[in-house]
Amino acid sequence: MSLHRRGWLKAAGAGLGALWLAGCDRLTRSPGFTGVLRVAEQWTQGAHRLITDRNALAKEFGPEHISTDFRANGTLRPQDPGYLALLAENFAGYRLVVDGLVERPLALSLAEVRALPSRTQITRHDCVEGWSSIGKWTGARLSALLDRAGVKPEARYIVFHCADTLDPFATDGAGGYYESIDLVDAYHPQTILAYRMNDATLPVRHGAPLRLRVERQLGYKHAKYVMRIEAVASLDRIGRGQGGFWPDRGYEWYAGV
Repeated sequence: MSLHRRGWLKAAGAGLGALWLAGCDRLTRSPGFTGVLRVAEQWTQGAHRLITDRNALAKEFGPEHISTDFRANGTLRPQDPGYLALLAENFAGYRLVVDGLVERPLALSLAEVRALPSRTQITRHDCVEGWSSIGKWTGARLSALLDRAGVKPEARYIVFHCADTLDPFATDGAGGYYESIDLVDAYHPQTILAYRMNDATLPVRHGAPLRLRVERQLGYKHAKYVMRIEAVASLDRIGRGQGGFWPDRGYEWYAGV
C-alpha cells in the first residue's frame, strides 16, 4: 500500500482521536452516521483486497532500523486479578484457550505455543494516533495454531479475547478488550502470536505473554494480553457486535494499511 495512503490514515487517525476527546461519541450513536462509516469501511476493505495479493507481505526492515524507543499502545499493565495472578508466577499457569468453531479445542501452555512453527519479522507498527515504531517480533504462526485446532468450514472470523478491562463501567458486557480478524488475515504468513520482542521476552507493557501481530493493519488491531482465541461464524453477539473494543465505539473494524 502506498506511503500516501499510510500518511492519510495517520492524519485521519490523529483527527479521529481529537474528535473523540471532543465528544464525537455522540455522532457514533447516530444510525445515519454509523451507516455511512460502515459503507465506507466495506469499500475500503473491498478495494484493498482487490488490488493487493492476499499473501502480499507488509514491508520488513533490517536490524539497523529497529526503533530505540518503541512506544507502547493501549494498556500498559492490566489490573484484572486473574492476569496479575499469572504475572506473579511468571505465567507458569497460563493457558491459551482456542475454542469456538474448531474440531479440537486447545488449552496450550506458553511452552506449547513456543513449540509451534514460528516466524521472526521486523515490521513497522502504525498507530491510529499518528506515530510509528519499528520492532522485531518472534511468535507462533497463527495459521499453524488454527490448523492444529481444525477450524470448521462455517467459521468466518477469529476473535481474540484479552486480559485487560478498558471500560469497567460498561453494563452490557463490552468492557473487556477484544479484537477480531477474518480468515484471510488470520492465515496471512505475517500474522503471528508474538512472545518475543527485539530478541527478549515480550514485556508486559507490550502485551505479555502473547500479543497478536497482524502486520497489514493499524495498531489497535494488534491485540495484547491474548488469553483466548475463538473461531466464530458471526461477530453479532460478541461485545456490541462490531468486532472489537474500539470498533464497538466507532473505529473501523477493518484497519488495513
